[in-house]
Amino acid sequence: MRINGKGLVDRSTPLTFTFDGHSVDAYAGDTVASALLAAEVKLVARSFKYHRPRGVMGAGSEEAGALITVGNGAGQDPNVRATMQEVYSGLETRSQNRWPSLNFDVLSLNDLASPFLSAGFYYKTFMWPKAFWEKLYEPVIRRAAGIGGLSGEHNPDSYEKAYAFCDFLVIGAGSAGLMAALTAGRAGADVILCDEDSIMGGRLNGETYDVGGATGQDWAASTVAELASMDNVRLMTRTTVTGAYDQGTFGALERVSHHLEDRGGRPVECFWRIAAKRSVLAAGSIERPVAFRNNDRPGIMTASAVRTYLNRYGVAPGKAVTVFANNDDAHRTARDLVEAGVHVAGVIDTRRDAPDGDGYEVYKGAEICNSEGRKALEAVTFRYPDGREDKLQTDCLAMSGGWNPSVHMTCHMNGRPVWNEGIQSFVPVDGTVPGMLTAGACNGVFSTHGALTQGIAAAQEALSDLGVKTAKADVPKAEDAPYRLKPLWAVEGKGRAWLDFQNDVTVKDVKLAAAENFRSVEHMKRYTTQGMAPDQGKNSNVAALAVLADATGRGIPETGTTTFRPPYVPVSIAAMGAGSQGIGFAPQRFTTSHKASVEAGAPMVEVGMWYRPSFFPAPGEKTWRQSCDREVNNVRNAVGVCDVSTLGKIDLQGPDVGEFLDFVYTNMFSTLKVGRTRYGLMLREDGTVMDDGTTARMGENHYVMTTTTAAAGPVMRHLEYVHQCLRPDLDVSMISVTEQWAQFAVAGPKSRELLNGLLAEEINSDSWPFMACGEALIQGVKGRLFRISFSGEHAYEVAVPSRYGDSLFRLLVSRAESMGGGAYGMEALNVLRIEKGHITHSEIHGRTNAFDIGFARMVSAKKDCIGKTMSERPGLVGDTREQLVGLKPIGVVKQLTAGAHLFEKGADPVRVNEQGYTTSVGFSPTLETYLGLGFLRNGRARHGEEIQMVDHLRGITTQCVVCDPVFIDPEGGRVRG
Repeated sequence: MRINGKGLVDRSTPLTFTFDGHSVDAYAGDTVASALLAAEVKLVARSFKYHRPRGVMGAGSEEAGALITVGNGAGQDPNVRATMQEVYSGLETRSQNRWPSLNFDVLSLNDLASPFLSAGFYYKTFMWPKAFWEKLYEPVIRRAAGIGGLSGEHNPDSYEKAYAFCDFLVIGAGSAGLMAALTAGRAGADVILCDEDSIMGGRLNGETYDVGGATGQDWAASTVAELASMDNVRLMTRTTVTGAYDQGTFGALERVSHHLEDRGGRPVECFWRIAAKRSVLAAGSIERPVAFRNNDRPGIMTASAVRTYLNRYGVAPGKAVTVFANNDDAHRTARDLVEAGVHVAGVIDTRRDAPDGDGYEVYKGAEICNSEGRKALEAVTFRYPDGREDKLQTDCLAMSGGWNPSVHMTCHMNGRPVWNEGIQSFVPVDGTVPGMLTAGACNGVFSTHGALTQGIAAAQEALSDLGVKTAKADVPKAEDAPYRLKPLWAVEGKGRAWLDFQNDVTVKDVKLAAAENFRSVEHMKRYTTQGMAPDQGKNSNVAALAVLADATGRGIPETGTTTFRPPYVPVSIAAMGAGSQGIGFAPQRFTTSHKASVEAGAPMVEVGMWYRPSFFPAPGEKTWRQSCDREVNNVRNAVGVCDVSTLGKIDLQGPDVGEFLDFVYTNMFSTLKVGRTRYGLMLREDGTVMDDGTTARMGENHYVMTTTTAAAGPVMRHLEYVHQCLRPDLDVSMISVTEQWAQFAVAGPKSRELLNGLLAEEINSDSWPFMACGEALIQGVKGRLFRISFSGEHAYEVAVPSRYGDSLFRLLVSRAESMGGGAYGMEALNVLRIEKGHITHSEIHGRTNAFDIGFARMVSAKKDCIGKTMSERPGLVGDTREQLVGLKPIGVVKQLTAGAHLFEKGADPVRVNEQGYTTSVGFSPTLETYLGLGFLRNGRARHGEEIQMVDHLRGITTQCVVCDPVFIDPEGGRVRG
């Protein structure tokens, strides 16, 4: 079925691949679909519901029928469109959704049961008897669900994610897209041009008309060559823009190595996040089928697809081709076939004023009403206006019901297209996606000249918004034929006329949905499953809603469309989650010091979704306790370095930030001086402690809030809620900058000495007192310095932009080691804070208030704040509350455990006698004993009392003495020294 002299495939490079184990010949540039058609393979797949035979119907990502599985074993990829899979030598493909074979599929018996399986049958059938659902219905449905299947084995393939930024994003590389990119590229703008095909040019590669004095194919190739020569233009083939999101961000899926025999370590796919200042959608349009009886047989295709296989791939999809149309455009298919020497059995045109044929017969005013042939088309029956019927022997039918602009991307941010009566389809509304314009066929302009003109205009308008000047551009000469059609959605008659070729939805199904009062287009979609197939309704949506409109007595504009959502094409989860394969669903976040910590042998532990070092083992140390004790002693006696970048950092700016913080925190922040830091306590609306942290005033209207690691996200949400709902009157702007800054604690008696070797200006207790903050120059890098301490020692936190984090951490640790100290991890950090009585979310765990933790005086009496009134409710204060205390073991057993229960000395350790519980424990090398924090009923009045800790789970009972939670330096001399 190859046509000599036609096509862009490289016939000097023959290839061989397999389909269902049979060898198929192809050439470089072929898709599986074009090669199968060339080999006269019509039956390619089975439909989902009735397992009816399916062949190739389209030529691009809109294909709904020819879905195949590529590869074998662990790497097999199901539901790949045969129209998009490029052939390479050794490619293995097979049909799916059939058993035992494609030719003989047992489940095709479903087709005989179709009268009992109409739309909504599952809603009605599986309701009774109730007991059957779990034991019979659900297992059967689950076993039958799906089309292709995964292997169930671990996926060995690799995937990537990447980010790109540009001034101007062009989506689609047809005539409009190429012209828009060329205009912007010549103007010097930073341009990205994405197209899902392997070669750019769009419909021009499947047509025979000229553009700019050359063939459309040659004009497209020369334009792409000029764009490729520009340093400011990035061409991304095999890349489908899948969705439009906030602030000019787009998702895009690049098929990196689907077309390669030797992937050479390349990823299979790459998922891009593209941030564009302006964009133009030039995604073209999709030819829609016509519904008539048995219009789903293999060999029935869209007219444009037949042209594409002929002109781009040099393949005639049939030996005797019939065209069924309601518009002039489909006549191009007949003319191209005749010119290539392919027999055209006839053109059935529903219009009485259809143009005459040139080398083929036109049956004017007629319409096809049936087809014959089970696994391949053999004949079609058509009906004249007077009711007479006739038959044509044909093995390929090229049908065209008109064109639907690809408006999907313009609807991804809740936009709605509008009905255009002239083209009998929906067109987009500019502005529904901020910064996006539309051009060409996706905007309802179906002439090449019109598309070129709109491409130029869109680029000029977008660049004008950006302040980029564009030169006057000449529009290449191209066909400008008017678009003329007679609406036809479905041919009246008996039998099943198919709308959704994958989900087996018929005209009758849509009418039944309307009759059963599923009159909304969204309800009809779900009742019939129309448009829920892998093509997401690209072929069937408009025709289905037109049938629904007719059935409900409404117009198509009133009926409306379903909601278009991303992704535009299926996206593998592995591509979206690239880098996380085999890890699980829990997110992983790494600090800038992660690599250095791992190199130092530190075991990493998950802390609030971040991975942080547990401890840093030194030579000769055999247990984690040895490492932890050494690190604690380093901080107490010399200097230690700890990465605290994971703490939440929220930047707040505006004239009303002080008043806003007064409302959020229990204590005052409007009185905080510039260059100073203050500890703050934050309550929930119910009076329970939400979080604690420090806030630094960097400037008159500039504050930086620090939260605990675990509460960074919740606190940010809380602040946004307060600003938007409770205090919208305040002029405040805020943003999370947690990942923008790498921040390190430098703690210990020698901390100032260490930093003075790195700072541009030396500091002392007068220039940088306790709780001071400000900008600092660290080794020539602008950063920030805070004199705050979580360890109770003389300490600082130094922050630099994240890109300098790794080098600063290594430098700090190296200097610390030379001074008798070093890095310390989470275990030592925990011991240090317990020794000092500092709380974490082990203590503020969602059930404690300011009174419980001993911070009642921090709830200012001079102002109101969130949670203040609720925290003063009866029962939330007083000696019946469990209060924060310190614990030391005094008996023979010295071990303390977190989560254990506290009882009076000698009391029976049962629930009714419980006095409290422990929250944090650790061994203090400073005091050479275990220490613990916990909550004890009326605990602050019981210092010095002996109690018993009982851990029923581990079988541990320890005699303890109740003490102040601050075990070391309660006067604070070290931290202020």
